[in-house]
Amino acid sequence: MSDQVPAIGVIGGSGLYEIEELRDATEHNVDTPFGSPSDILVGGKLSGRQVYFLPRHGRGHRILPHEINYRANIYALRSLNVRWIISVAAVGSLQEKYAPRDVVLPSQFYDRTSQRAIHTFFGNGIAAHVAFAEPISANLRNLLAESARSLGVTVHNGGTYVNMDGPAFSTRAESEFNHRNGFDVIAMTNLPEAKLAREAEIAFATMAMITDYDSWKVEEEAVSAEIVLSHLVANAETARRVIVDVIPRIPPEPNWPEHFALDTALVTDRKLWPQATVEKLKPILRRFLPATR
Repeated sequence: MSDQVPAIGVIGGSGLYEIEELRDATEHNVDTPFGSPSDILVGGKLSGRQVYFLPRHGRGHRILPHEINYRANIYALRSLNVRWIISVAAVGSLQEKYAPRDVVLPSQFYDRTSQRAIHTFFGNGIAAHVAFAEPISANLRNLLAESARSLGVTVHNGGTYVNMDGPAFSTRAESEFNHRNGFDVIAMTNLPEAKLAREAEIAFATMAMITDYDSWKVEEEAVSAEIVLSHLVANAETARRVIVDVIPRIPPEPNWPEHFALDTALVTDRKLWPQATVEKLKPILRRFLPATR
């Protein structure tokens, strides 16, 4: 990994299963200590930058949100020296001002999940507690906003993403609660990705693509898979255009705050780190290890 150039990762959500602009594309079947990622990763060049693409739900949309192996996905990207991740997600709008086919770039998350696996790489003898007050990379979020605006895309920079379990959509009571509390969008996948990306010292930002008004807006038809699917093609094209534009705007060297998240997070004395755990987490811990390890 140390010989690889810093790369950019794109996690495709519902409707975005490939990036046609990738040049010299190669497939990477990455094994991880946490199991298999959602699919084969596709690497290639875009505007001279190394980019790796991973469809979150697998090609053909085969994996439900609670079935996604988030640790394997982020670990696989980090093992390929990905230091920035753009995560595309289909979301429901919780406020009137966010219309279907708009783009929201969340700055915060609200966790409404309950029965997910623990979304951390640490444990087994190495304890870490990353700072997560600001869960999104502001630098990456602002670059995405610049790209979207330059392309004439209706974009909202900032807001709170409610992460629910799924796979069923919200009840009307739940949706009304989220609306009244001033949350902005709702979906099922991005918070675990953001937590794991922070632990892996990857700058992470979400492109939330509005497909519906969830269930709070009684004058609109309640969200259904059919309604979501009706906007996916247009949203995927918008996401692709923004990604192609933003890639050359991302700096070549990883020197943002998120790239040093573990500096203040690792609490276990390094002399006590179990060798097996060190080996398991080597792509994440490499800069803390002697050259011989």
